[in-house]
This record gives sequence, C-alpha cells and structure tokens, in this order.
Amino acid sequence: LKCSEQVASCQAPLGRMPNPTALFSTSMGNFEAEIYLDRVPLTASNFIDLAKTGFYEGIHFHRVIPDFMNQFGCPYAKDPKSSRAGTGGPPDGTFKNLVTGKTETRSNGGNIQDECISKDTNDVGTLSMANCGTPNTGGSQFFINVAHNDFLDWFSPGESKHPVFGKITSGLDVAQAISRVRTRDDNPLEPIKMLSITISGA
Repeated sequence: LKCSEQVASCQAPLGRMPNPTALFSTSMGNFEAEIYLDRVPLTASNFIDLAKTGFYEGIHFHRVIPDFMNQFGCPYAKDPKSSRAGTGGPPDGTFKNLVTGKTETRSNGGNIQDECISKDTNDVGTLSMANCGTPNTGGSQFFINVAHNDFLDWFSPGESKHPVFGKITSGLDVAQAISRVRTRDDNPLEPIKMLSITISGA
C-alpha cells in the first residue's frame, strides 16, 4: 500500500486537552486505548464515529496470530464462521472530523483516505488500520499489534503501509490472550465477540 506522504498536516487546536479513550469490552475481557485524535484526526474521527454509532458491536475477531496481531472490524464477521469475514467495510457516507470540523467521506465500499502524517511505529499494543493492499482502502477494519511489527509502518521501506491511530493503555494482557487462542486458518475456534466499544472524551 503506497500511502501518499503529500497529505496536508491538519491543524489540531486541542491545546492541552487529552486524547479520547476507547474501552473495548470483549467476550474475553476488557482493554482500553488512547485514540490519537491529535496525530491522525481523520483516521481517529472515522473510528470514533463507527464506535459511537454501534457499528462494531457484535462483530467477532476474524484473524488472530500469536506474536503478530489480532484483526477486527469486518461487518461480515458478525457471523464468526462467515467465509466473507475480512472482506467488508462500513457503508458509504459521511462523518465529522473532530479536529477540523470538516465533513469527511467514506466511499467505494466505506473507505477513507490514507492518513500518513504521523510517524508512529506499529509497536506492541498499537491499533493500526487494515487495508486491501492498495491506496485508500481502509475503512472499519483494524488490527492490534501484539509484537513490534515495524515492517508494517507506512514510513518503512516495506510493501505494507499501515498508519497507527491509537495504543492500548490498560488490558494489554487481554489482547495478548486473544492472539493465543486456538484457531483454524487464523480464525478463533471459539468465537471472540466485541460486546461494545465505549468512547470517552470525544
């Protein structure tokens, strides 16, 4: 995925206000993350909008790999055994950029523009945008790194380009436990459901 480095840097008039947080309640336990609204406002606003509207509720983790990552956010994965899990995104539409106030667009299958403006590495506990391997194909799917996967950084020389938009601040052990469950073709044998994602501070 070739993320453009020509994306204009957004002005973030947040002063000393803290970033929003997201409380992830799963069938295996809870974890909490800081959402980097100050660093990647479009990507963070997209995630916050989806979370607040209940988009993620009832979706299962469809791909978990120990010492790598947990992938989540495909609406087809409401059925944990769906053969289409990992191929879906949100509906086309609009959402508000919480920093600029601008109306942003999801299009061509619920995709947003790549936002490669903050050099945050895909470290342990970070939340990072999944995509289809081509530019501007991120939507609702993301992954949680359970290892330092710097080869996935948008600013790395590798082929994969995945911008980070948050990091777990508590409950990392839950994310790590999710990555170690028994799987078939990387899909958990015992489904792991997202019960809710609660946003605070936005």
